[in-house]
Amino acid sequence: MSTVKTYQKVNPDKDVSFGISKMEAIYTKRKGKVDTPHRHNYFTVLIVDKASGFHKIDFNTYTLSGGQIYFVAPGQVHQVIETEKSIGYSMVFSNQFLIENSIPLSFIASLNLFHNYGQSPPLQPNKEQFGIIQSFADEIFKRHHREAIMKNLSIGAFLKLLLIECNASCAMNPIASDVDSSGDNLIRKFKQAVDNTYKQEHSTSHYARELHITPDHLNRTIKAKIGKTAKDYIQTRIITEAKRLLYFTDLSNKEIGFELGFNEPANFSAFFKKHTQVSPSNFKKNEIKE
Repeated sequence: MSTVKTYQKVNPDKDVSFGISKMEAIYTKRKGKVDTPHRHNYFTVLIVDKASGFHKIDFNTYTLSGGQIYFVAPGQVHQVIETEKSIGYSMVFSNQFLIENSIPLSFIASLNLFHNYGQSPPLQPNKEQFGIIQSFADEIFKRHHREAIMKNLSIGAFLKLLLIECNASCAMNPIASDVDSSGDNLIRKFKQAVDNTYKQEHSTSHYARELHITPDHLNRTIKAKIGKTAKDYIQTRIITEAKRLLYFTDLSNKEIGFELGFNEPANFSAFFKKHTQVSPSNFKKNEIKE
C-alpha cells in the first residue's frame, strides 16, 4: 500500500497561497470520478449549497447535503464521494496567505472550526446564516478571478468575515465566559505539545507538568474550549494516527504499536478496540474493502 497522497501547495504550477473553485467545475474536470483519499498541507473549506454523497474525514463518514460547511485542517486525510454534481465552493489557503494578509495564526487557532483530529462534522448554519456565509464566498470568488489593487488583502478581509460568521453559528462558543483569553494560548501550547510527543507521552499529567499547570486546570480549560478533556484529545490524536498508519502503510500491528509508544502489541490492540469497537486488523480489512 502506498503512502497517502499529500498536496504540498495550493497550486503547484504557480506561487500562490490561496485558491477558490466552484465544486461543480471540479466535478466536471474530474468527469465525476472520485479522488483517492488524500491530505493537504493547507486549510480547506467546502461551502456546499447542493450535494449528494459522502465526505470522509480521517475515516469518519458524513452525508453530503445542501447548507453544509466543512473545515479540513492541514494533515487531515479526506475524500469527497459525490453521487451527483455538487454546487458550492471549494476554498483553500495556506499559513503563508494568512501571514501575508495580516491574519494571525492565533486567530485560526481560536476558532471552533478546524479540528485536526477526531470528529470533523459539517457546520450546518440556519438559512439566514448560510446565506451570509455564501455571500462572502461569492465576493471572494469574484475578487480571486479578477485583477485588482490589493486583491489578496481584499480576499483576506472577506475570508476573515466568512470565518467569523461561521464561528458565530457554531453551537459551542470557543470563547467560553469562564475562561479568559489566556486559555487560547494554553490550548495552542497544549496542542503543539501533544503533536510533538504524543507517540512517547500519553498522560495528561505529563502535559500539565510541561505547561506548568495542574492536570485539573488543564482539563477544565480544554473542556471549556473544545468540548473534550485533555485525555480525550490525546487519545483521539493517537487513534487518528493509528488509523492512518493502518490504512496507508504496510506496517504490522506490532510495529504500529511500538511507533505509537505501546510497549506490548496487546496493549495497542486493546487500546484501539476500546476506542473504535473494532480490532486494528479488522479496521484495516473493512476500510480496504470500501
